[in-house]
Amino acid sequence: MEQKRKFFVTGALFASPWVIGFVIFSLYPIVASFYFSLTEYNVLQPAVFVGLNNYKELFTEAKFFKSLYNTLYMCVFGVPLNLVFALAMALLLNLEVKGQAIYRTIYYLPSVISVVASAVIWIWVLHPEYGLLNTTLGALGLPQPVWLADPVYTKPSLIMMGMWGSGGTMIIYLAALKGVPKSLYEAAELDGAGPWKKFTKITIPAISTATLFQLVIGLIHAFQYFTQAFIFIEGTNHATMPGGPENSLLFYAIYLYQQAFSYLKFGTASAMAWILFIIIVIVTVIVFRTSLKWVYYGGE
Repeated sequence: MEQKRKFFVTGALFASPWVIGFVIFSLYPIVASFYFSLTEYNVLQPAVFVGLNNYKELFTEAKFFKSLYNTLYMCVFGVPLNLVFALAMALLLNLEVKGQAIYRTIYYLPSVISVVASAVIWIWVLHPEYGLLNTTLGALGLPQPVWLADPVYTKPSLIMMGMWGSGGTMIIYLAALKGVPKSLYEAAELDGAGPWKKFTKITIPAISTATLFQLVIGLIHAFQYFTQAFIFIEGTNHATMPGGPENSLLFYAIYLYQQAFSYLKFGTASAMAWILFIIIVIVTVIVFRTSLKWVYYGGE
């Protein structure tokens, strides 16, 4: 008994730095944010308890729903397109061709660049007059949109930038493809299956666990979309329009940031954080529940 107590104390001492860090930097902020979401608080004055007023006010604001719409747009269109593009790259980089290591490095390099640097590069690429993309479109005789000034094209611009930097997603898909047994393809060929049948009946089910993982992570990141849009707003002279042209770049995280640090409404910002948390939990549960129909595991 004494020996067990000694082991417990020793283990607790080794775990205590993590436990203390978790309590101070994670658990306390979570509890504090829930309390502040029920108060009117601006840092300069003591918090005043207002109950659910912050939540009620949010659901009457047009900007709140606009920010939620913009964020859902990235979830519905940006995440699937990113997965499809990354899978297409992984399939190409899985081919046995000469110099494949070089191609893999080239495709992966954009994901190594910091998000801020990538956004600055894309501001130049998408410049309506001197940008590389519009110059190429003009040379081909195609329309040249005003990418970052037209609300129709602002979010597609961000999706394009996300696809360009999808090297991390591509690597995970490539690893999953390497794990698909070649014997399955050989058996399918003997049965007369073509490339499309092999892709839909073998490849897609075999890498479905990787797809589930990246779908969940991608949705969580999309709901917290902030840096790229923030740089686009600041770098295209939309500082006077905090949400970009017609608030088309006003994502949920940006509006939350504005509530906290531009308007000093920390109670409202905390309420927004908890609403976002609930939405993410609901979406994640739905994805996991529906995954039972399309995700296949090794023992099945």
